[in-house]
Amino acid sequence: MTADGPTTDRLSTGGPTADRPSTERVASIDVGTNSTRLLVAEAGVHGGPLVTIERTMRITRLGQGVDKAGALVPEAVDRTVAVLTEYREVMDRLGVPEGRVRMSATSASRDASNRDVFFDAAEAVVGVRPELLSGDDEARMSFLGATSDLDPTLGPFLVFDLGGGSTEFVYGTSGPEGSIEGALSLDVGCVRLTERFFTKDPPAPEDLTSAISFTQTWLDDVLRAMPQVGQARTVVGLAGTINTVAAVEQGLAVYDRDRIHHFVLTKDAAEDVFRTLATEPRADRLHNPGLEEARADVIVGGCCALVAIYRTFGLEEVLVSEADILDGLALSVLH
Repeated sequence: MTADGPTTDRLSTGGPTADRPSTERVASIDVGTNSTRLLVAEAGVHGGPLVTIERTMRITRLGQGVDKAGALVPEAVDRTVAVLTEYREVMDRLGVPEGRVRMSATSASRDASNRDVFFDAAEAVVGVRPELLSGDDEARMSFLGATSDLDPTLGPFLVFDLGGGSTEFVYGTSGPEGSIEGALSLDVGCVRLTERFFTKDPPAPEDLTSAISFTQTWLDDVLRAMPQVGQARTVVGLAGTINTVAAVEQGLAVYDRDRIHHFVLTKDAAEDVFRTLATEPRADRLHNPGLEEARADVIVGGCCALVAIYRTFGLEEVLVSEADILDGLALSVLH
């Protein structure tokens, strides 16, 4: 498998830095189990919202086989490092200053016994070493990014980041007096569920049931550790699975960040998309507008986790956010 080409998860806004001398340009890179993403942004040196200069994502599947083997495979490392080399070129072209880049590594790297092999190669091409975030740190960065452009009065918030190898849950409030009251990371994600439970295309009904039941067992831990989640006024969902489900629900043949960011995805809509995608073989699944080819083999696993979240927490709707851990990392560079 080679790294997938640039997706449409990309946005270019904002004028030259010279037009806004009080701004600072920063970059963040998130190396996840399924994707490797870059954000280049600006913000006022004395605070203010991030202004996106460029945001891009590539499917690199660093976590290929990690759930079973406990180690990164060489071809996955090579794919990811190749994309990081391209990202270094983008940052240089956009004038990101030295020392204003933060790169995180999450679930796949946490589980891999040979992660330093990847970290050495990544540092060589990017110039900074990946930071191995704990599940709690990943959750907190995701919460910071997801709530940065939300009205604090919509809180308290429950934010979940459904990734390739793990899913993070965070409960808290935002704004100047905001605080995080609880955070938990679960070993559940679209790649992990796909590799562990699915052997047929499309998946067998009993395998779908097993993946959902497995997820619900983990979600019970959230309810025990963070019983206050039922008090959340707004539930926010992050990352590729829920963004893709929102795109498919809207039939977006071409990626449109404005149509996905803060889209309200109802339980009925999520269940409907799940039923459609889970009963189609991959070749037919690809014809659904909004589903990119590189995600087609793991989206059903992600949907199993997503519908389990709706069902376990009794949710009727979730606010979809395109602002996530990348934004949280960028804000942390500024502050």
